[in-house]
Amino acid sequence: MPGRNLEAVIAATREVGDMAMARWRGEGRPVDVWHKSHDNPVSDVDLAVDARLKAVLGAMVPEAGWLSEETADNADRLSCRAMWCVDPIDGTRDFIRGRPGWCVSVALVVDGQPELGVLYAPALDELWVAQRGKGALLNGETLRASRRMIFDGSRVPADSLPKIDRDLIMVTKPNSIALRMALVADDRADLVATLRWGFEWDVAAAALIATEAGAIVTDAFGEPLVFNTPRAQAFGVIACAPGIHRAVVSRLHDRAVALTTHS
Repeated sequence: MPGRNLEAVIAATREVGDMAMARWRGEGRPVDVWHKSHDNPVSDVDLAVDARLKAVLGAMVPEAGWLSEETADNADRLSCRAMWCVDPIDGTRDFIRGRPGWCVSVALVVDGQPELGVLYAPALDELWVAQRGKGALLNGETLRASRRMIFDGSRVPADSLPKIDRDLIMVTKPNSIALRMALVADDRADLVATLRWGFEWDVAAAALIATEAGAIVTDAFGEPLVFNTPRAQAFGVIACAPGIHRAVVSRLHDRAVALTTHS
């Protein structure tokens, strides 16, 4: 089923991405922005993309559940083998500030694991696609993730680093966590790591793209990610070259324990 729908999923993702891109460029009415909660912006474009994807993808696989940042969650998805996992605009802050580091993220999850993933970043002219067991592509070219074996000097997309991590090298950081993970898939970064509760829609497509490119993707404790869970969250994400994963987990361990103990 995923293979049969891949081109249709790509087309749907491109359609809404191009719609968002027109608004990002300033075409049509100004983008309307408000805050869902403190420091959590959303725009009318997020909602328009979400509604269009829900209609189109829902018609493709009617039996699939739906999990999206901009749709109220429904526990009915938990009884579905398949589930669409969508972030209409990942990197909303970059979107509303006129920066290019945002994308549309679409994944089809089957039995708890992403089976296909599409990231479309129109402002960067990047289309990332993966199918489980069939590799990952960027603009039609096969991706090969970072093969780094030495933790010291690893490239990480970041604006700043705490003192303990200054043996790492900062590279350009898009606001979108999905695009940061994709940088590992394209060997433009060696490591991406977060230490907070993150939602499945943020990482589902990117996790498959990075994994299919040869990276390893886990939660902050090094455990496998599982999707379509009741909470729809995991604590942190690590996407990195396999050869440094153990060192990354070790570096983050005490911080992760402290944060989860007090959360």
